[in-house]
Amino acid sequence: MEKQYVDYAVEMTKELLSIDSPSGYTQKAAEFVRDAFSTLGFDAKITTKGGVIIDLGGKDENDALLLEAHTDTLGAMVSQIKGNGRLKVTPLGGMRAENSEAENVRIHTRDGKVYDGTLQLCNASVHVNDNYGNEKRTFNSTEIVIDEDVKSADDVKSLGIMVGDIVCFDPRTIVTESGYIKSRFLDDKLSVGILLGLAKFIADNKLVPSRRVYVHVTVYEEVGHGGCASVPNGVTEAISVDMGCVGDQVQCTERQVSICAKDSGGPYSYEVITKLVEAAKKENADFAIDVYPHYGSDVEATLRAGYDIRHGLIGSGVYASHGYERSHVDGVDNTLKVLKGYIFNE
Repeated sequence: MEKQYVDYAVEMTKELLSIDSPSGYTQKAAEFVRDAFSTLGFDAKITTKGGVIIDLGGKDENDALLLEAHTDTLGAMVSQIKGNGRLKVTPLGGMRAENSEAENVRIHTRDGKVYDGTLQLCNASVHVNDNYGNEKRTFNSTEIVIDEDVKSADDVKSLGIMVGDIVCFDPRTIVTESGYIKSRFLDDKLSVGILLGLAKFIADNKLVPSRRVYVHVTVYEEVGHGGCASVPNGVTEAISVDMGCVGDQVQCTERQVSICAKDSGGPYSYEVITKLVEAAKKENADFAIDVYPHYGSDVEATLRAGYDIRHGLIGSGVYASHGYERSHVDGVDNTLKVLKGYIFNE
């Protein structure tokens, strides 16, 4: 895949990462995605549920392919305004207190105000907490310290902060000179960027796939039901483009594309996985086939909703999932190669 499309995918990923969008608070991110695909010349619409459906064109509408990625991320919600002027939060999705301690946050109120703060251990000063090192980090033992002069629950409420307000964690996005992409929420905004890179490749080269290709950018994947609706008529296969797992017991690295054969939901379609491997080989993509021990994807939600489709899962390798994540531009390149090969080499 030409470097310009890899670079475009990374740049669009960076822009999308700058938009707060934990599950349940995704409108601005969805509008960005819709507008980005529309700018490339594709029909893109926001669904009733809040996701984005894009038509990338193609001939055979009765054997269509659906590519799914998600723009919702992990985050938190205010669950209690404490008497000391601090906030207790409940996680949105699989956010972990252990690796979000001391992270800067933004609190979004219902009237449009945004306040800064930090997630800290309760009694976070080492000099006065004899049990600091032994304290288990959970969302019961941590709290949001608001960057305002507040000392009571009434002080906080006077700012307009209420239970149910959304708390967004700073992604801290960095792309190094060596090509590493570091940020929270590469799962799965990197894949949305990759699909935008694919769309630009199709648009620039005026390509028409032999089968219809749709994209669904979902907004509830992190809570399990992102892909359970809005499957266009004629779709026979759906492929999640999501993060590839990197860690012990798996082969993939951040510089590869991972093809998942099985995860917590069971095996993926043998036929689809075989075709993905064939596409990787044809395009000389550096790939790994892996089994993920703790994972679920949009296409599994699609299947659970009752759709009669074949399913697959690929993604650029991402290390430290649900934490401060890292991938590489080579992983982006290899994922684009597999998608190109799957769509155009059949």
